[in-house]
Amino acid sequence: MGNYKVRKKAWYARIPHALTMLFAIIIIVSVLTYILPAGTYDRVVVDGRKSVIPNSYQAIPATPIGILDMFKAIPLGFKAAVDIIFVVFAGAIMFGFMEKSKAVENAVGTLVKHLGLKNKQIIIVLVTFIYGFLGIAVGYENNIAMIPIAAILSLALGGDLILAAGISIGAMTIGFGLSPINPYTVGTGHKLAELPMFSGALLRAVLCFVALSTMAYYNVRYFKKIRKYPEKSLGKELDITGLALSKPIKAYRISVNNGLVLAVFFSGLAVMLYGVFRLKWYLNELSAVFLMIGLLCGLVSKMKAQIMSETVLKAVSVAAPGAFMVGFAASIKVLMEMGQISDTISYHVSLVLQNLPVYASAITMTLSQTLINFFIPSGSGQALATLPIMLPLGESVGLTKQITILAFQIGDGLSNLINPTLGGLMAMLSMCRVPLDRWLRFIFPMFVLLLIMAFVTLMVAVAINYN
Repeated sequence: MGNYKVRKKAWYARIPHALTMLFAIIIIVSVLTYILPAGTYDRVVVDGRKSVIPNSYQAIPATPIGILDMFKAIPLGFKAAVDIIFVVFAGAIMFGFMEKSKAVENAVGTLVKHLGLKNKQIIIVLVTFIYGFLGIAVGYENNIAMIPIAAILSLALGGDLILAAGISIGAMTIGFGLSPINPYTVGTGHKLAELPMFSGALLRAVLCFVALSTMAYYNVRYFKKIRKYPEKSLGKELDITGLALSKPIKAYRISVNNGLVLAVFFSGLAVMLYGVFRLKWYLNELSAVFLMIGLLCGLVSKMKAQIMSETVLKAVSVAAPGAFMVGFAASIKVLMEMGQISDTISYHVSLVLQNLPVYASAITMTLSQTLINFFIPSGSGQALATLPIMLPLGESVGLTKQITILAFQIGDGLSNLINPTLGGLMAMLSMCRVPLDRWLRFIFPMFVLLLIMAFVTLMVAVAINYN
């Protein structure tokens, strides 16, 4: 026999497909409905949304999930997530028209030509911070339309789609999750705690900046690795059709028609942002704007009706797997509601925290919110479900309200990087054509590093009695 060693697979090579992971979570949640008692808190309406009343938890008759109900939750999940599913399709259709017009490719090629190929790493850092700022200032799902631009830019620089996801999705998730002015987590928390809105912003801003800087370094490090060792790219064999540059950098320029398409795109984004901040638009309105931008891009590019129809169907076919994953992930939330165990989990987590030392309480509170986020992936929904319990509990063990809200924000915000039940994350990965298992291989070490940094920040907050 020859002398050779059988190489063991690295841990990340064993990460199953996203569909497998989600179905496993569906089975686990269904089994938990037989193990955990059903329970509920009383709720009161706060600004039109139901908020938990502390110390009102009570056990209720169990509603375990049978086989039929487990599979029934899947179509019900698609029904619950229809707004996010369609915004994925609408965003894909819009970029399908822009891709067909070559406007984005020519704009990115021209940008890289003028900035110079010698400044690739600087471009990666700069764009990482731009996407991080979009997460801080604009929101999360509102930025879905910006993801394909990062894909084209990354490929133009010699990177891959994984790098594109790091530049855009990684930075945007960190920016949004740790934003000192996040209205869904910090804003809701401060309202529930009756604190001045967005008070204590300095510590949060420092943490957010350091986290984005670390993400930028991580992206550059990955870029240098795959340039030196292309075989180590996690983006191998991913579909880059229509995203890769089709000619040498020096040949790129923006035509008059390209300029018109880009003008339509940026005008549409301006309208969208106005609607989001002034008219309280959300996903359905965003979908409508994306569709209008796509149609106008086709018209100014003078596409024939046949070409426009083919472009729409091609875009839908590309987006379909990701849109399916969004609906599939939403079925987990449906199962939790059917089994009535969400409040039970929150209640037992609060019992664990009661007898811990103050520093351990802050860390454990973050870890508990990380766990709960997999079952309640909405930031404001999680705040309304858990903070009314955690705020008085935190004060009873010596944590200020600001520390409790910071622990909640960290647990919710950072876990969004790896949360397969978060519709926005699944939608963005779809727009970037990156499977969840590849994304987890890339981002998990970064997630662990950020979590350690956040724990240090929490300990500093406890030490200075952050208030």
